Order: sequence, then structure tokens, then C-alpha cells
Amino acid sequence: MWQAEPTRGSERGVGLASAVWVVLLAGVLHASSLAWPWNLPPLLGAWSPVRGQAQAWLQMATLSALVVVLLRSASVWHAAILGWLFATVWLGSTFSWLYTSMHQFGDLSAPLAALAVAALAAALALYYALACAVFWLLVPTKSILCALYFAACWTLAELARGQWLSGFGWGSVGYAHVDGALSAWLPWLGVYGVCACAAWCAASVAVLVRTSSARNRWLAAGALALAVGAPQLVPVDTGAFAGQLRVTLLQGNIAQEEKFQPATGVVHALRWYGQRLLDADADLVVTPETAFPVLPAQLPDGYWDALQQRFASGEQAALLGLPLGDAELGYTNSVLGWRPGRTEPWRYDKHHLVPFGEFIPPMFRWFTELLHIPLGDFNRGALPQPTFDWKGQRIAATICYENLFSEELATQFADPGRAPTLLLNISNLGWFGEHLAMDQHLNIARTRALEFDRSFVLVTNTGHSAVVDHRGQVTQQIAPHSVAVMRATVQGRDGLTPYARWSSRWGQTPLWLWAVLTLGWAARRRHRARP
Repeated sequence: MWQAEPTRGSERGVGLASAVWVVLLAGVLHASSLAWPWNLPPLLGAWSPVRGQAQAWLQMATLSALVVVLLRSASVWHAAILGWLFATVWLGSTFSWLYTSMHQFGDLSAPLAALAVAALAAALALYYALACAVFWLLVPTKSILCALYFAACWTLAELARGQWLSGFGWGSVGYAHVDGALSAWLPWLGVYGVCACAAWCAASVAVLVRTSSARNRWLAAGALALAVGAPQLVPVDTGAFAGQLRVTLLQGNIAQEEKFQPATGVVHALRWYGQRLLDADADLVVTPETAFPVLPAQLPDGYWDALQQRFASGEQAALLGLPLGDAELGYTNSVLGWRPGRTEPWRYDKHHLVPFGEFIPPMFRWFTELLHIPLGDFNRGALPQPTFDWKGQRIAATICYENLFSEELATQFADPGRAPTLLLNISNLGWFGEHLAMDQHLNIARTRALEFDRSFVLVTNTGHSAVVDHRGQVTQQIAPHSVAVMRATVQGRDGLTPYARWSSRWGQTPLWLWAVLTLGWAARRRHRARP
């Protein structure tokens, strides 16, 4: 059996108070690994991280620190508390921009807005508290298998947070590796598979730090090398170039506090976007989410007809973000597509709705009534929905944080002959001010591009509007918080990645099964080892 010296509870470890400070600091830095929050000048000519960049090394270091602290914990309750504190600080720091939407734009008092963000983070952190408690209970004394067990526990927590109760996987640790060596696993395992690899590596580093056995150091180093190097040995050859599309991206930068004001934001949006649509000369012109913040029936006389006629013939098509529906049938957050030769527009209705923003969870109407934000219960679109087919490309659309749910996007790849050749997301991140939400959103899009080997087009109201190639690299980008029109040429791709093949059929079920079976095996070994 693989052996590692540190025995749980048998060595003199740090006190609980010291461990608390360690996990609090590690949690803050863990959040920073997803999108670095500062621009720092190079020190003595050395490299310095750039704001918005993912930092894989920092994610690995901070999660390793948590594993070390867990292995030195005196009881299962200490392990659960430390895991909960780490996750609460990490998650609260990651989506602290929710404070801006609730306080600045929702008129919720500062203490209540801060409390709401903290409560959400604390509730989601319970998944990780349970994971850390199970890890402490199952990890075999003096065994390097703790790396495997920790990876299974952590993966289950990430999957539960990302899929249960509507799911909110924002800030999952896999996104920190979009630029790291583990990114080579994305087309094979997806972001949750990379979460498992990152947890495996972090625990292996913890073993390296704590063991004095040369044999176990070699074993831990070998585990790290396997996690980093294995996907490099079998390159992904999923398909080939499938043509090009000239696109125009419109970023209106309409101030969020004015966006839904009839006399200011609505008028400005209709004028600016309307004129750019009429002037479009690319194959496809795209607006952000709710670029038109009113229903078609509420538009000025002749406005809608003029836009329809503009794209009824010629060589240009358009994708518009706007609400659709009526009081009787209900409303949808939608993308409407016009293309020459089609009398009926193409339509995509948002499937994964935002809790408290687009639907009100049971027993929480009292909370939404505290917010002065246009809220409502929207209708949910189907899954999957037809792609927008134009100029030889099949474009799969998502709206806002829908690009977070890769298993839902994967349903578009079930039929290889009809699989998307391009991915598109339209958003309005103006709710979150100048915080890191837009940088994190861009890194999520880059992750999807690597998972599916597809170019990804992002169009937002305030930024980042960008084009990401199939290698996950940003090729063009509009500066955030600016009014701009960007023209780009996007490459389509055919073929399926291994992740697209299995996830389109089974979702994340294989990862759930792996983690559950691993912990079941660990529990059985633990039971047999008891005297």
C-alpha cells in the first residue's frame, strides 16, 4: 500500500484558530485565481499577473493549503468548519459583484445587500463543508490515496453546487485552469473533470509537503506528472475548418440605471442599435441581451417593420436580444434572428433562468419585492433548440449565464451532422458595475471554446464583447465600458471532442458515478481496516 507519514490526529498540528486564519486567507486568494483582480507593475523586470487573467498556480497552491489543514484537523467537525469557511470566503469573494446589482441598482440597503451575498455564499459552502467532513472520515491513515479521495469529494461538491437547486457553478475551480497545463483535459473531461484533476493535484502537492518518505514523494510527483502530462500524449483531433463568417458585434454601453427608463435609456438604445443594424455590412450583426429593452409591440410605429425589411433580402442577417411574449402567454428572454429569404424569424428562448431575476423561487417573493429591479417569472425555453443556420454555419446561442452550463450546451452536439459550428452568447453584465464579473464571464466562454473545439462569440452591453477562437484564445475584443462596433472574421469548426460526445449523451453522470463509486470503495476499505 502507498504510505505517507502524517497520521490524522497523531501529530502536533496547528491550533484551530491558526487554521481558521489560514483557510480565510487561502479562500480570498482562491477567488483571485479565477480572475486576478489587480494590475500590478512588474517587480525588478519579473512577470506580473494582469487583471482578469486566470492563475492556475494560485488555485493549486490555495487548495493544497486547505488539504494540509484538513489532514491536521483534530476532528470531523473541525474539518467541516474549515472547509465551510474556506468555501464561504472563496465564493463570496468570487461573486461579490452581486452586491452591486442589489445595492446600486436594486436599492437594497448596503447591509442587507452584503448580508444577501454572504448568505448565498454560506449556503453554497455547505456542499464543501460536507465534502471536507467526508474526506476527513474516509482518508486512510498514512495513505497517499487521500489525493484520490479528496478529488472525489471535491468533485461531488462542485457538481452539486453547479446542478442542484437550479445550479450556480460560477467560480468553479476548473475555470482557473483555462490557461494552465490542465486545460488540455477540457476537450476530454470538461470543466468538472478539470476540477477533479485540480483537486487531485492539490492533494498530491499536500502529500509532497507533508511526507518525509522519498518513495511517497516519487509517487506524489508521479501523480502530478500523470495529471498534467496524460492529455498531451493523445492530442485531440476532433475535426477541421468549416468556413468563415464575417460578424459585427454591437456594444452600446447603455448605463444600467437608465437602460429601462423610457425617456432616456430606451430612446438611446433604439436610436443607437437601430442605426447600426441598418448600416450593417457584415454577414451577421449581433446585439447584446435585451439591447431592445421593450417588447416589439411597444416600439415606435414603423420601427419594427423597417428592421424586418432591412434583413428580408440581401446578404446580411441579424441576431437581436429582446424580451418577447405578452401578459396572457407569458414572457421570454430571447434572441430573434432575421435572415434573407425567411418570412418567419428564427427564435431562441432562454432555457436556464436566473433565480430572483427571471423567476422567483417558492417562498422568496418577499425578497424580490425588496429590490427595485425589473423582475418577473419568465417562461423557460426548450432544451435543445435549433441552431441559427446562415452562410454555412450553425450557430448555437445562449443568453447571460447560460454559458455556465456546459452539459446543457452539450445537448446541441447529440447529432454530429447538426452540431453547432459556432457558439454565441449575448449578455448584459451592466448589473455588476466594473467588478470582475465580465472577466470571469470571458474565462467561462474561453473554457467552453476548449471543451467543444469551437470559436465563441461574446456580445455584451458593457463588456467584454469578444471573439474567442477554438483554442480558447481571445483574438479580438472591445474595451469594457465603451461604445463600439467591432468587425471580425470567425472560423467555424466541424467534428466532436470526446467531451462533446459523452456529455451530449449522459451529461455529467459519468463524473457523478466515478466520484460516488470512488467514495464507496473508500468507505469499504475504511470499514475493513477497522479492528
